[in-house]
Amino acid sequence: MQPVPPKATPSVDKGLSEAEREALKARVREREARQSERLREQAAQPDEDAVPPDLLEALQQLGATGRAGLVAALDATRAFRSLLSADFSLARSALGRTLAFTGVAIAFGASSWLLLMAVVISVLNRQFGMGLTAAVLTTALASCLVTWFAGWQAMRYFEHTRMQATRRQLARLGIGELADFMPTADSAESARQTARHPPRDANGQPPKDERGVEVTPP
Repeated sequence: MQPVPPKATPSVDKGLSEAEREALKARVREREARQSERLREQAAQPDEDAVPPDLLEALQQLGATGRAGLVAALDATRAFRSLLSADFSLARSALGRTLAFTGVAIAFGASSWLLLMAVVISVLNRQFGMGLTAAVLTTALASCLVTWFAGWQAMRYFEHTRMQATRRQLARLGIGELADFMPTADSAESARQTARHPPRDANGQPPKDERGVEVTPP
């Protein structure tokens, strides 16, 4: 808003006295000063309906940032979906090939073991003068010993898949079927030491759950 120029001072009648002329001029100057001050206040007062430039720019930047973030999220989702599909495809293909080569390894390993036992039997029979029956029995006992050792190791390592430590800690917190047989969380007794002695009921039998199934010891 352009400020309105102050009005010209009206001419003073020459018939007035000097004091009256000075008082009239003072009132005119005071009125012009009030009008100029009012115009300056109106010019400095912002328009409530207009959007400030800084706010408008901030809103534009916020919208651009949101759109960029959405585009980045969509790109990341597409990349993750492609990676997941490739991983599943690779795992499916690898599983089939693993089973195939495992079968080949088992077949040739078994045939190699049989041929090796046949050679051992022949050596025992011809070089050491052992009878055929004794040679076959010796190799059979050796195979049984290897089988027993492998089975024992397999069962020993299979115990680690039962998550024993987790089950014991959950039982201390009152969770799971072993909660009635494990020490509580505020007890100083070791759950591992307690688990070394399988729980028994009043009749000395392994305890059973509500379905009648024996509780698996930790």
